[in-house]
Amino acid sequence: MKFKDWLYFVMLSLAWGSSFLFIKIGVQEVGPATLVSFRLLFGLIGLAAVTLYFKPKFPTERNTWLALILLGITNTTLPFVLISWGEQYIDSSVAAVLNATVPIFAVLLSHYLLHDEKITVVRLTGVVIGFAGVVVLMNKSLGVENFTQNLLGQGAVVLASLLYAVSSVFARRRLTGVPPMVQALVTVAVADFFSWILVFSFEPMQQLPQLPLTWFSFAWLGLVGSCTAYLLYFSLIRNIGATKTTMVTYFMPPIGVVLGLVFLGEQLDWYLALSFVLIVGSVWLVNKKG
Repeated sequence: MKFKDWLYFVMLSLAWGSSFLFIKIGVQEVGPATLVSFRLLFGLIGLAAVTLYFKPKFPTERNTWLALILLGITNTTLPFVLISWGEQYIDSSVAAVLNATVPIFAVLLSHYLLHDEKITVVRLTGVVIGFAGVVVLMNKSLGVENFTQNLLGQGAVVLASLLYAVSSVFARRRLTGVPPMVQALVTVAVADFFSWILVFSFEPMQQLPQLPLTWFSFAWLGLVGSCTAYLLYFSLIRNIGATKTTMVTYFMPPIGVVLGLVFLGEQLDWYLALSFVLIVGSVWLVNKKG
């Protein structure tokens, strides 16, 4: 890869890996749907500005628009809310590791839904190892006081990972001809619309958030974790291909874990360490072609 591609790769790893830290900070003051709504609002403003500058071609087919709307719900609204809800009860470092299971679900779904993504013995081994890592991390909940909430929080992040995997396979099948920038803008706009519906239905705000750090989290998650990350991701897809770009999955968990340990005082125990090794190792295996 060229120096610019390496720079984009590092920036994307930091953008997505740091998101778990700022989600944890944000949900200290506001509910998960509120956090997601403001995050997407900032991201939408950034993406709208970029789209107005580059002026990509928008689709005209009704089925394509329906697919984009569905993708906005399954790939953004629901997983964002689930992860944010889960981080009310679990450490950001745990969420970062569990979210790395996306490729594990994706390889299973792709085997049945995509003709050119068949599973192999090596990939199946990776799937088994990855789920073992999830089981190890969830066993950590057995010794905590709020066992049920902790387990549900982890389950919410795993469910979000499954939704990400389903959405990626769906997009591969239905939206291959849509410009990536258009996919990003439309799905974020749709996701923000439905997020605000959740806010007014379940989290009516008495007043706007008061803490400057909460607003900084909104801005970081929206402008860096959503807008910038999308643009970096699509640039890498174009420049180095999808396979190499997915390697970013290896770097998100360590970034999320380190930031949680340093800035939030979270603890690194053997459950987290072993789960990290198993899940990251499994991601490496499911991305192998042999």
